[in-house]
Amino acid sequence: MDFRISPDDRVGGGKPKKPAKGGKSSGRTEPKLAAGPNLLVGDDRPAPKPQRGRAKKVSGKRQRKRMTLGRVIGRLFYLGVILGVWALIAVVGIFVYYGAQLPSSNTWAIPQRPANIKILAADGQLMSNRGKAGGEAISLHELPYYVPEAVIAIEDRRFMSHWGIDPVGLAAAVTDNITQHRFARGGSTLTQQLAKNLFLTRDQNLGRKVQEALLALWLEHNYTKDEILELYLNRVDFGHNKLGIEAAAQYYFGKSARNLSLGEAATLAGSLKAPSNLNPKGNSDLVSARQRTVLQSMANEGYISDAEAKAAAIDPNQPIATKIAGSESYVADWVESLMQSYIGDVKQDVIVSTTINWDLQKQAEFLVKEMVAKQGKSQGFSQGALVAMQTDGSVQAMVGGVDYNQSQYNRAITARRQPGSAFKPFVYLTAVENGYTPDSVVEDAPLNYNGWQPENSEKKYFGPIHLRDALAYSLNTVAARLAIAVTPQAVVDTAMRMGISSPLEAVPSVALGTSTVSLLELTAAYVPFSNGGNGVIANVITKIATPDGKILYQASPSGPGQVMTPESVGMMNDMMSNAIQIGTGKAARLDGWPIAGKTGTSQKSRDALFVGYTSHMVTGVWLGNDDDSPTKLFGGTLPVSIWSDFMAKAHQGLPITPLPGNYIQANDPNLQPLQGDPQNVPPPDQQQPQRAAPPKQHKSIGDLITGLFGG
Repeated sequence: MDFRISPDDRVGGGKPKKPAKGGKSSGRTEPKLAAGPNLLVGDDRPAPKPQRGRAKKVSGKRQRKRMTLGRVIGRLFYLGVILGVWALIAVVGIFVYYGAQLPSSNTWAIPQRPANIKILAADGQLMSNRGKAGGEAISLHELPYYVPEAVIAIEDRRFMSHWGIDPVGLAAAVTDNITQHRFARGGSTLTQQLAKNLFLTRDQNLGRKVQEALLALWLEHNYTKDEILELYLNRVDFGHNKLGIEAAAQYYFGKSARNLSLGEAATLAGSLKAPSNLNPKGNSDLVSARQRTVLQSMANEGYISDAEAKAAAIDPNQPIATKIAGSESYVADWVESLMQSYIGDVKQDVIVSTTINWDLQKQAEFLVKEMVAKQGKSQGFSQGALVAMQTDGSVQAMVGGVDYNQSQYNRAITARRQPGSAFKPFVYLTAVENGYTPDSVVEDAPLNYNGWQPENSEKKYFGPIHLRDALAYSLNTVAARLAIAVTPQAVVDTAMRMGISSPLEAVPSVALGTSTVSLLELTAAYVPFSNGGNGVIANVITKIATPDGKILYQASPSGPGQVMTPESVGMMNDMMSNAIQIGTGKAARLDGWPIAGKTGTSQKSRDALFVGYTSHMVTGVWLGNDDDSPTKLFGGTLPVSIWSDFMAKAHQGLPITPLPGNYIQANDPNLQPLQGDPQNVPPPDQQQPQRAAPPKQHKSIGDLITGLFGG
């Protein structure tokens, strides 16, 4: 069946009718396709006008892009990149800004390390290091392998792999500080720490940290890891102003860094975190805990085994053994003070050889300490000093106090104290040079000279007496009369010629040792009595050289030359030997050796001294208090005891030799005052002092007054 539809069969089909006049349609209008797709517009609905501008939002999730996790990550990544770029620009700007404040990099150079003064005893024994560093520089290959490893393990375990700045270590440090809500640790590398120590101040600010980083990069570019580590170990502060591993090892442990044990190396490495608190002389609990941390870090890094770490750890129940500075430090201080006059400014490391006999130095230290410890409390004194020198003035031992760690004040050199009767030999020497002899007779009696009234101990007087015995018994009135007779100025001139350098007052009381002097100069002034009359300058330095052997100073014989005639030497040794045999110094003993000397006790026993000598050595000993308070001492007691024990050690194995000079004692039984004796020429307006009755026999005077006068 043929079924067809023609246009006429459609609704409204057929030919279209013409519109009626007037523009109105007379029938139904066929639908037409509108402008939009699939949108039919009928004759009963006007065609929609086209929309202009933004289309209206259509409600519903169908029109919104879904925010997936990938989109979030993408956006964060994008923002991170943007922020990173800006941060990089900011960092570069900061580095450029603070880097511009540094001098040009082609002028950068490692600053010279502070010069060290290495001081040796005569036998080469190290006594001390002086200078700002406190120790010599030491090369890395001289150290035990575990010394640098301990430092790397605790301070910068990635030191061998980073390029001066360690981002991983810095990030870890920041994380630790944030999580612990405190500054737990820093992120600086060893190279950065070295840069800070070499070039920068210790100010904690952004500029310094930036410059530190730049300098660290420069160091890594110009030096090997071993060179950087060596520089670090020789410059870092280990506490107590000890810069460098050698200075620290010598100060804390009394040994070279070359000989440090594993435990000692770990202790020093541990102190770097807080040198003022964690150094070996600090709190033992903190120090031992820190040391165990270092050892464990070394084990974790594979430098040592766990067993080695455990074996090297400090016993928490035992005190940390550190070196105690001995009396040689007083000598080292003296040597350091002399360097300017010998070689000028010390601009490089030097090695100073001295005259100090190490064994005698330690013996002197022991004797002084022991005496103060045993007798100090009961006899009312707390300090002591000793100086010993050979007859050419070379100092063999010097003790400046009981404990250098407690007090660095040098009582042998710096202190000026009244020598008391130990000054009288210079009065007697002046008298000898003006015609007196040991057999001259002088008057021991009360004296009033222009209101000055010196007195003997316990106010005992013995009338006419030989000069020899007057010195032996240390009679004050005799010394005063002699000083007046020869004039106080002549006495001062004699003392200065003999070696006293402290200012002396030219007054009659100078005869009794009222002007202050140092023990060093007093001892040196006695040396001409022991060597035949040659003046000396106390000396301690024999040679100054650089580490490579260049001689900067070499000692040569020097001094003022002959300051006494042989005749005067003989007469003085006759009198001062007598002072040892029967006088205030008779407690001195030295088997077989001819000895001489003089005791001294200042007013109210504030100072007790003895200076004695042989033809080989002169030694002076002082005991007293720093505050000048009275003691219960006399020069002829404990100072003489120390002197005897020390000199016995110093003369072991030496051939006995006599004292210089030769005076034959006169055998004149007449005790007549010499013409010109001040007793016969009283001062104006002064009455003639009454004379005490002389003893029946001159020889019995010693028996009568022995033990009565302290000297």
